[in-house]
Amino acid sequence: MRHQRAMLALAFASGLAGCTTQLPPDAGLLRRAEQESPGDGFSHVAFNGVLERFVRDGYVDYPGLLADRGELDAYYARLAARSPDSHPVLFAGRDAKLAYWINAYNASVLEAVLAYYPVDSVKDIEPPAGLFFLPRLAGFFYLQKITLGGVRYNLYDLENEVIRRRFEEPRIHFAINCASESCPRLPSRAFLPETLEAQLATEARNFIREPRNVEIDPEAGTITLSAIFDWFEDDFVEWTARSDGDRQAGLLGYIGPHLDAEQRAALALCADCRVGFFEYDWAINDQARQPAEGSAER
Repeated sequence: MRHQRAMLALAFASGLAGCTTQLPPDAGLLRRAEQESPGDGFSHVAFNGVLERFVRDGYVDYPGLLADRGELDAYYARLAARSPDSHPVLFAGRDAKLAYWINAYNASVLEAVLAYYPVDSVKDIEPPAGLFFLPRLAGFFYLQKITLGGVRYNLYDLENEVIRRRFEEPRIHFAINCASESCPRLPSRAFLPETLEAQLATEARNFIREPRNVEIDPEAGTITLSAIFDWFEDDFVEWTARSDGDRQAGLLGYIGPHLDAEQRAALALCADCRVGFFEYDWAINDQARQPAEGSAER
């Protein structure tokens, strides 16, 4: 994200290595995970169970998860013990690696929120008082240190230096969830290597077809998009250029194939519409805030 790039530069310039919060896995669970025989691959069954139990329509039952977090903590310990970098033999192919990193991001976000819950927004997880000059989001995305495969990361690096840089897959922006209202909905199932392509296609379609993310209004002469399309515009445009050879198509060229029939009809009447972006809502994706009538279960 553009605002996160500025945040990262500030953090490096200030030498903040000692001013971070650690989210270490439970020592006993980590030892057990290190001693486990992983079989033929890395299992996401435990995380799938967490999501099925505590996520509904993209919203999380944080009080319930906080009271019964054993399965999540055990899964996080397994993530901390093994990754595609530390144990490549467990991850056969691109989809196995990408599924790991997406699930690792989403599980780490849950762990980070639980470490501070109750909070109304990830912005409430602020940098230490002496670092008042940093953006509030730095406290969550940069200063929370997570462990994956024995290596320390933060959420910013995990997203930008690992997932985006290695995979060049724009649909990850519809799959990783930052515990906020304007984020993609957190699915109630884990991403799995054998179904990853279908899952990414579903998440892209669901995100783009939600009016909160794509609003096409020919009468007003406006097209309003999620801020994610602004922050990561190059990811979408470059992917369209690689796949279709048409860089000039821009964001609408990427979005177009994912629209439903009503959106496509509106877009056809919107040749001269101005493109703008919604303000991002960082309120926590807590089930306590969920609208009375949620979307269909995903």
